Parts: sequence; structure tokens; C-alpha cells
Amino acid sequence: MAKKSKQPADAGYVLYDVFYQDGARTSNRKVPTAEIDSFEPDASVRAFIEAQDRKIAELSGNPRGPIKTIARSA
Repeated sequence: MAKKSKQPADAGYVLYDVFYQDGARTSNRKVPTAEIDSFEPDASVRAFIEAQDRKIAELSGNPRGPIKTIARSA
């Protein structure tokens, strides 16, 4: 029986680096390609990451500062 070739694990994601106003940085944040709006990609990525940050803050009790910039990971 022939083996099926595996898809890359991150095939449905785009990775972003997030820089916060307090100087903190998070790397390789996964954003599903389905969540990225083709007309306003920057705004949709920012909204998705901000929603992730809110959820993380709720669970951990540690709020994140405001986002300064978002850049696509190399």
C-alpha cells in the first residue's frame, strides 16, 4: 500500500510577529488563512490577534498591552 504524502502542519496558517507598545514581542503567532480578509488583511489579522490576546488574558489573568505593530514572520 502506498504512503500518502503529509501536508505541512501549518498549511492553513500564516505566521506573524507582534510588537507591543511596552516593548514586548511575540513571534510566530498563527492566524488561519480563513480569518484573513482579502480586502483589509492588516485589519483582520490585528482583530484576530487582539481577540486571541483577550482570551489569553481572561484565562491567565495577565492582560497584554496595546499592539504597536504586526509584521509577517520571515
